[in-house]
Amino acid sequence: MAVGKEIRGKIKSVENTKKITKAMEMVAASKMRKAQERMRAARPYADKIRNITAHLSEANPEYKSPYMRTGGTTKAVGFIVVSTDKGLCGGLNTNVLRAVTNKMREVQSAGGTIQAVAIGNKGFGFLNRIGASVISHAIQLGDAPQLEKLIGPVKVMLDAFVEGQLDAVHLCYTSFINTMKQEPTIEQLLPLSAARLVQSAAERKQYGWDYIYEPDAPSVIDELLTRYVEALAYQAVAENMASEQSARMVAMKAATDNAGTLIGELKLIYNKTRQAAITKELSEIVSGAAAIGG
Repeated sequence: MAVGKEIRGKIKSVENTKKITKAMEMVAASKMRKAQERMRAARPYADKIRNITAHLSEANPEYKSPYMRTGGTTKAVGFIVVSTDKGLCGGLNTNVLRAVTNKMREVQSAGGTIQAVAIGNKGFGFLNRIGASVISHAIQLGDAPQLEKLIGPVKVMLDAFVEGQLDAVHLCYTSFINTMKQEPTIEQLLPLSAARLVQSAAERKQYGWDYIYEPDAPSVIDELLTRYVEALAYQAVAENMASEQSARMVAMKAATDNAGTLIGELKLIYNKTRQAAITKELSEIVSGAAAIGG
């Protein structure tokens, strides 16, 4: 049965695919837990810097960091686009890159110019395809992103903002909500809004110290704000990686389930084809016997 042989080949192929997707699902589940732990571990560092910087800023109201300048235009906008290095994670990259494209169109329609920093291979390739001005990039970060690899590309964007080449910088990434839900997020990184540095009553009490500055208050505040912005970028990468592993686990589970459904359908077709062939052979035998006996 040539048809039956072809169907058996398809069943075998889908079964092999199912084994691969099942293995990828289990690997993604393991990496997801580690990525979530890494994401949560990064949050206290950024909170600590934010509180110290907020207290210092209130203690020196006469100094305003260039990271917090306001009143400028938004003709030149920078985008830090965080994506994954690999695919097979559902619509994760598609959703965030669609949001980035819409935001870029808004800027361009208002007569603005765009510069971009790509973190992740998928975003880097996408920005090159649409002809965006990519001034720096970081790819192949692995499963555990290192801050040292991110500082260089992010600093290029920070320096451009401080020098006045950019009026605003947006951070684009996928925010981790839970295992089943991840949301594309575009938030303004620079200039830092005053709301980011507002302290609660408990935080004011906890960080209510007096400081001796060395060499001076502006230098200390600027350095702390630089570390804070870098921490926000690292947090975005950590959230994106947690979202990636969650999305990949869900996508591979769906692929495994679909493969099982397809195998069942192919087996049903194979059995029907085989039964039809057997019935046809029996009919031919009966017809031949009747012709001889007739």
